[in-house]
Amino acid sequence: MEDHKEHQNFVTIDVHAAKDMLNLDGYHYLDVRTVEEFKKSHVENAQNVPYMFLTEQGRVQNPDFIDQVEAIYKKDDHLIVACNSGGRASRACVDLLDHGYKHVVNMGGGYSAWVDAGFAGDKPPEELKTSCKFHPKQS
Repeated sequence: MEDHKEHQNFVTIDVHAAKDMLNLDGYHYLDVRTVEEFKKSHVENAQNVPYMFLTEQGRVQNPDFIDQVEAIYKKDDHLIVACNSGGRASRACVDLLDHGYKHVVNMGGGYSAWVDAGFAGDKPPEELKTSCKFHPKQS
């Protein structure tokens, strides 16, 4: 098992700040949801690299996540990382920072918050959003 550096802190921004950064500051949107979630709806010009997969055995981290991100982005690129609601993106931010990415921010609330803010177009939210299968089940 690979040793990880001490978890680094990352900045979480809201969807309004993310939208502004995508429009003005040269940031890239890295969507870490599953391919199925991404295909349903996503932020324009987003790149999709799933952080986790749903398998018959449950949730499994994508073992090639960092390699797949490195094939798309340089370590000094500015990335806004998001999933459906924030959990996977938070963990992805830590991994990216631990692997030398310097400009990584987490979009709080994920794509669900993006949709709720009205940034995803005119379709009803239920057609755009997916229920998050990655939250632990409540007992």
